[in-house]
Amino acid sequence: MNAIIDLALGHARTVLASLVLILISGTVTYLEIAKEAEPDINIPIIYVSLHHDGISPEDAERLLIRPMEQELRQIEGVKEMRASGYEGGANVTLEFYAGFNADQALADVREKVDLAKPELPIDTDEPEVHEVNFSLFPVVVVTLSGSVPERTLLKLARELRDDIKSLSEILQVQIAGDREEQLEILIDPVKIESYGLSVIETVEAVRSSNLLVAAGAQDTGLGRFTLKVPGLFESVRDITTMPVTVDGDAVVVLGDIGEVRRGFKDPKSFARVDGERAVGLEVSKRTGENIIHTVKKVRELVAVEQKNWPVTLRDTVEVRFNADKSDRIRNMLSDLQNNVIAAILLVMIVVVWALGVRSAGLVGMAIPGSFLTGILVIGAVGLTINMVVLFALILAVGMLVDGAIVVTEYADRKMSEGGSPKQSYGLAAKRMAWPIIASTATTLAAFLPLMFWPGVVGEFMKFLPLTLIAILSASLLMALIFVPTLGAAISRRAVGRDPVIVRQLAGNEAAGVNSIKGFTGGYLRFLNGCLGHPGKVLSLAFAMLVGVQVAYGQFGKGVEFFPEVEPERAIIQVKARGNLSIFEKDRLMREVEVAILAIDAERNEFTSIYTRAGEEEKSREAEDIIGTITLEMADWWARRKVADILANIEGRTKDLAGVLIDRRTEKAGPPIGKPIQVQLASHYPELLPAAVVKVRDGMAALGGFQNIEDDRALPGIGWELVVDRAQAAKFGANVDLIGRSVQLVTTGIKLGEYRPDDSDQEIDIRVRYPRAYRTIDQLDDIRAATALGQIPIGNFVTREARPRTGKLNRRDGRRVMTVKSDVAPSLLADDKANQLRGWMKTADLDGRIDVVFKGEDEEQNNAKAFLGKAFGVALFIMAVILVTQFNSFYSAFLILTAVIMSTIGVFIGLLVTGQPFGIVMGGIGVIALAGIVVNNNIVLIDTFDRLCETGGDIRVAILKTGAQRLRPVLLTTVTTILGLMPMVLGVNVDFVERIVTIGAPAMQWWRQLATSIVFGLGFATVLTLVVTPAALMLRGNVKSWLDRWRARRAGADVGGAKPA
Repeated sequence: MNAIIDLALGHARTVLASLVLILISGTVTYLEIAKEAEPDINIPIIYVSLHHDGISPEDAERLLIRPMEQELRQIEGVKEMRASGYEGGANVTLEFYAGFNADQALADVREKVDLAKPELPIDTDEPEVHEVNFSLFPVVVVTLSGSVPERTLLKLARELRDDIKSLSEILQVQIAGDREEQLEILIDPVKIESYGLSVIETVEAVRSSNLLVAAGAQDTGLGRFTLKVPGLFESVRDITTMPVTVDGDAVVVLGDIGEVRRGFKDPKSFARVDGERAVGLEVSKRTGENIIHTVKKVRELVAVEQKNWPVTLRDTVEVRFNADKSDRIRNMLSDLQNNVIAAILLVMIVVVWALGVRSAGLVGMAIPGSFLTGILVIGAVGLTINMVVLFALILAVGMLVDGAIVVTEYADRKMSEGGSPKQSYGLAAKRMAWPIIASTATTLAAFLPLMFWPGVVGEFMKFLPLTLIAILSASLLMALIFVPTLGAAISRRAVGRDPVIVRQLAGNEAAGVNSIKGFTGGYLRFLNGCLGHPGKVLSLAFAMLVGVQVAYGQFGKGVEFFPEVEPERAIIQVKARGNLSIFEKDRLMREVEVAILAIDAERNEFTSIYTRAGEEEKSREAEDIIGTITLEMADWWARRKVADILANIEGRTKDLAGVLIDRRTEKAGPPIGKPIQVQLASHYPELLPAAVVKVRDGMAALGGFQNIEDDRALPGIGWELVVDRAQAAKFGANVDLIGRSVQLVTTGIKLGEYRPDDSDQEIDIRVRYPRAYRTIDQLDDIRAATALGQIPIGNFVTREARPRTGKLNRRDGRRVMTVKSDVAPSLLADDKANQLRGWMKTADLDGRIDVVFKGEDEEQNNAKAFLGKAFGVALFIMAVILVTQFNSFYSAFLILTAVIMSTIGVFIGLLVTGQPFGIVMGGIGVIALAGIVVNNNIVLIDTFDRLCETGGDIRVAILKTGAQRLRPVLLTTVTTILGLMPMVLGVNVDFVERIVTIGAPAMQWWRQLATSIVFGLGFATVLTLVVTPAALMLRGNVKSWLDRWRARRAGADVGGAKPA
């Protein structure tokens, strides 16, 4: 290392030119590197979607799910298999272990689905296999709304979709609120009878006419000609004019017995924005593309297309951009820049006060130098700037300058003793090289285990150590190569200083502590007193360790998974029960929507109000949700808190009959739904409803649980048409004929598809009765065409009302039901989960039911278990590095003890600020603290060992060490604390806009983490300056006592031997 440092100092111009190149390249990389919302990781989930029109949930479970489960359970690496059966289809979701081979897993699933397809009913659509990927999530939603016909909105949306998809950065664009088109043949049953036709015959006539017959080719010997019989429908006219029967010269066409029209399938949902009908374009970008530039291009393209619309459309159709993820990244980048600028200013203020302007400039240069070098490395290895990388960059702000401060302070002291700048900086870099390398290595060792965090959270968090390795390695180069070279180039020989100050800096008079004045003298006198009672000092420290833990257990705020962050978005879930049609659901949704629009008119607190009436088939939310209202909030400083707004909405809507409101807010961390989720599973489905009731009653008795819901079947009725097969056979009817006849009064019979010129998709052709005949009463009057003529099916079919079956959920081949709940404000989910878990032990549930806590509790326990192991592994890796550095188990043990003792400060900080301990943010803060705390201890013990090599009294060596290391220890501590203090206080200074904000949501993310580091480091500094010297003194006292004991024993042995 010494040779590299000498080489750098001997070729200063080359080094400085390289520094300039790195700074310029780093700046360009920072501006051009791709910026994403989330890291593009493979989410270990693949799902199979099965659609069978009109199938009931029970039949979906028996005929769709079970055959598919039978094949899919043979796939290796599956962590959990979940399935849902609902009206009209089913889906099977496979969750793999994180780190799986996505391509291989997808191939295996497709292979097994192909094997299961022969077991599915004939009318089931082709199964669809989907993988979940962050690239598929929309980065922005372009919403079109206005008082125009639905077809006009859809036409505009499809044109915009095609234009946006033409951008190279865009992966896909999906239209939310798009209704599938269909060609509907409404056959009049009276006209059918008057012409002596049957519906089934008419259906078969239409079906057999919509064919393309490739008749082959004819080779006559004189030429070869291809033949075809074109019969595919190409327009509505082709279908309307199709003959269905002939009577002499009279031809009866389809248009004579019914109405043929092109329209949309029956609606399953409605969407509105601010009370007006809307459709949304969900835009997803390609992996590695810059999210900020991509969204900007989409906005510009939409603006250009808007100008080409007719004036009437421009005036009536409003375009909005919702769920824009680029805003969050832009805000986080702004926070990062502001934090870096604030850190540089605060560091320079402190260093100017302690070391002077030149030293402050050198230390200040280390921050942007390290950042830009690190970003250059990140860009070179193909990473992107995303939330986790930004998190790591902000976390690194407080760690970058320690090495530069230590080197600069040592060089400043050597110049004060008369050395030249080149000699002083060279000596400082060489002298501090190994302590700084060891310090950086231990810091990286603290984060290294995070690379092996299992699950999806782990796939996210591996970007944290990768980024920190790049940034902290860059800070090592800055401290040992660039700062010394730059310092040697720009510094002048120090002007002669007061000899007393020089002696204080050198620690030469540490033995006579009373002669040293100022803060250093006060510290040395206090330290000298402590060294007289090292055992008492260590006992007091360990007593505090235990006492603070006990105090936090009694008076602390407990434990939480992720910090509470003021959300930018909220969702109102509207619940109602009964056999409601989509139009009835929409009417109820409008009542809630009107109340929210009234609040917005009064206070203007929302940027958009997106209403969706209807339930989502693939959702795992409660079945009684009839729709949702998504609220995009105005800027946090221009509105009330989201909790107050939602309480206001709840108050305005509590008088609405038959409607329940459940409010959900955007949570920090992974999407896990409600915090309390109790999943009950059994091979005996009939046991589950009673168990669910018992769990709900237990929650109500314990108290503190809110918005309790479960997925039992909702109260309601369904009609079952029971066929008397024997009686039907007498009339020449069968179940197939009856079923197809019944379809005419529901969704209709599918005849085939056709593709008109103005559509890029095939359009279904369906035949059914007009709306007037599609009623419950009509079920009894349906006539089936048999060999005996048109026979009313009431002769052999009985209509019975049965309890309605809702969505059926399964897990790993067993039926499951889940009870979900929020917790009351000011209560922690962890406390309520533990309370409920204790109640479960006394609940006397049937032994054939398995109970599992899912959701936040499961994720929190997994994170807690891993972070505990990670902390232990980090300590072990640090111990190996420290033993290598000092060749002493005691020194390594002493430094690691300081790491554990620093947690006292963390819990004191949480008690002072009234915050709960966050499993993720607090846990990472403790691990980060471990990496920072060792640095000062390493440098202090290294200095002590060097002074001990010259011989002399242990106590004098400790006092000299204290005198020499006081200033750099305080400087590194104060600069780190000041760099993080804006986050602790929630203060963000925007140097560009010249705005100071307090309590911004973006700052709430980091507050827990920063609090852990600031208070932990503050307390650890006391440990470094007082407890660590006391531990060294105790070792010296024990060693002296052992030496005296051995000497006495040796003297006794000699004395006892003389008489002989």
